[in-house]
Amino acid sequence: MQIVSVDDFARQSFDFLVIGGGTAGLAVASRLAQGGQFTVGVLEAGGPVNGREDVDIPGYYGKSLGSDIDWKFKSAPQAALGGKTIGWSRGKALGGSSAINFLTWCRGSREDYDAWETLGNPGWGWNDLLPYFKKSETFHAPDPAVQAEEDLRYDPDSFGSSGPIHISYPPQISPTNRLWFDTLNSLGVKTNSAHVAGSIAGVWTNMQNIDPRTMTRSFATNYCALAGSNLHILTEATVQEIVLDKTSDGYVASGVRFTHKDQEYVVSASKEVILSAGTVKSPQILELSGIGNPEVLSRAGIAVKVDSPMVGENVQEHKAIHAIVEVDPGLENNDDLFLDEDYAAAAREQFARHRTGRLAGVFASYAFVPLARYVPEETMGKLHSGAQALPGLPAEKKAILEERLEKRGQVEYIFKLGAAPIAESGKKFATLYQILQYPFSVGSIHVQPAPSQREDPVIEPGYYQGPAGELDREIMLESTRFGRDILLAPFLSDVVKQLVHPPASSYTDDDAMRKWIMDNTVMAMHAVGTCALGGRAGIRGGVVDERLKVYGVEGLRVVDASIMPLQIGAHIQATVYAIAEKAADMILEDTARQ
Repeated sequence: MQIVSVDDFARQSFDFLVIGGGTAGLAVASRLAQGGQFTVGVLEAGGPVNGREDVDIPGYYGKSLGSDIDWKFKSAPQAALGGKTIGWSRGKALGGSSAINFLTWCRGSREDYDAWETLGNPGWGWNDLLPYFKKSETFHAPDPAVQAEEDLRYDPDSFGSSGPIHISYPPQISPTNRLWFDTLNSLGVKTNSAHVAGSIAGVWTNMQNIDPRTMTRSFATNYCALAGSNLHILTEATVQEIVLDKTSDGYVASGVRFTHKDQEYVVSASKEVILSAGTVKSPQILELSGIGNPEVLSRAGIAVKVDSPMVGENVQEHKAIHAIVEVDPGLENNDDLFLDEDYAAAAREQFARHRTGRLAGVFASYAFVPLARYVPEETMGKLHSGAQALPGLPAEKKAILEERLEKRGQVEYIFKLGAAPIAESGKKFATLYQILQYPFSVGSIHVQPAPSQREDPVIEPGYYQGPAGELDREIMLESTRFGRDILLAPFLSDVVKQLVHPPASSYTDDDAMRKWIMDNTVMAMHAVGTCALGGRAGIRGGVVDERLKVYGVEGLRVVDASIMPLQIGAHIQATVYAIAEKAADMILEDTARQ
């Protein structure tokens, strides 16, 4: 990994410039540099983080949220939530959010990606993306004894064997994992034996992007080993705008203007500029460069170069709530790492000596459950009617969203021992995460109005607003009931002592539960869609075409989670790597034809 000085970077001649050294940015940059044919530059706002314990050690997941390597974005005040703002953590570091996420490795269902193609984006279906999922990863099979003991089921042909990101099952799995399976099975949710092979619904033990040889996080910086001295990375560089040159046909991207330690620089790219700043920052940078909705740009005092109305629109984020329960005090608990100094010291020594123990993994009890599994038929009918009546949605997209209502894993449940920051002497707690996968409500992310345009963008996720938001809220309401069933059913009830947050009384009071949902909804760090594939609608439906080229500009592409036109029912990390791998191939193909 070649991190260079600003002087060296500024005098370099680049073929490709990549804005953002995060999950997608490092992957696409390293693939373009692989082989040594092209000189590639990467501009990253954060700094290097390899070697930091809060990044490398799996058991410290979440510790870096709110730290110096988190952008610490916040949403605009949400009217439906009583004016509350929601934290939007994103990685500000070399490696981006792959350096601070919770190490979950999974893929969406086949239908999730096929829906992108249905909207008019050829080459973006499941069969097209599967080779790129596999190209990004090296799968390490579990120890046979652990596999037999935990009944780990998977399709080995679905995994990659030589990619930069190492993935594995945890070598030590929570004692409640078998109870989780038995409980979900008793409630009619079947074990999914091929949860990365195109159908994620069901209950399964999750894999993690952890290298089992070192028991450390495997993340985007691994990609840098593919390249040599032709990959130049500049950290602590803040991009101001993409330099666009006027041509007879429109505009062409020729370089990037950025600041480093308050000094301004301009660097050029002879072939392409690739924007990989993520769902929050990519639309902001496009708008700062004069690409966007004229009304938004006018409020910010930015001259319009390309009228692109969907820049910053269409943001979709998974909605999450966390129910907390008291559990058997004899269970080891992740909170002990933060609340018990002696336990934390012993765990730290165990990890340092043997790479085992509580710090060597993260929670792994997952389930994705279709609504039809637990929502009454009459209620499902009302949800369908509400979806059909939604205004402003193209019929094709509405049909996809409605199909997802009952046939796909609409709601994700995760069980984790630990519930920090709740602490009470002599008691142990656990958390049931409930995460809405296919939101009906969408929002926007735009540059600030003048004179604050270069500050954090305005994040307006639209939580529970309007008819679409009401649908989301009712789905969450119904799903809390099934969450309670999970916690109180045999076999998990053997260790659950009582419902704590919300209290048991709230589950039988719809109004109280609706209020609890509104008061406790948070984001899941899975935002997508702000520079989406346009499909058949073109620039009126999105920002990029199926080759990820920005409409109206030559030599400019977007490569990150923002290009996803519809949310997927999964954690998005593996998909972002696949997008980057596919993008690198397309860029190299297009370059070869020039």
